[in-house]
Amino acid sequence: MLKEESKKLTGIIVSALEEKKAERIEVIEIDKISPLADYFVIANGTNASQTEAMVDAVEESAERNGFHADHVEGHRNANWTLIDFQGVVVHIFDEEAREFYDLARIWQDGNQLDPHTLEPAAEGEA
Repeated sequence: MLKEESKKLTGIIVSALEEKKAERIEVIEIDKISPLADYFVIANGTNASQTEAMVDAVEESAERNGFHADHVEGHRNANWTLIDFQGVVVHIFDEEAREFYDLARIWQDGNQLDPHTLEPAAEGEA
């Protein structure tokens, strides 16, 4: 996936997570420190129903825009779901698992981005 496509997809993912009231959405640009992806998106929900809705919203929104997940791990009723789109890897946690794994600390050498700078333009905007 080209970096521009990864950035567009990241914005789509951030919007989908915000629609489901995800907490503490973080975007880490990791392409300069790892071949795994261009971006990690990390977010959490407050309960299993919300985190499941967040996963569904990310997958559906991405697919509507022509992006398909390569791999999904831990989907239903998990405390951590990973969605791999190749250029973008999404981590959706429950609160406890997010604190325990602390991916933002592990990937602190990456470039922490403001998620709002990646949101897609609203309809009619360029």
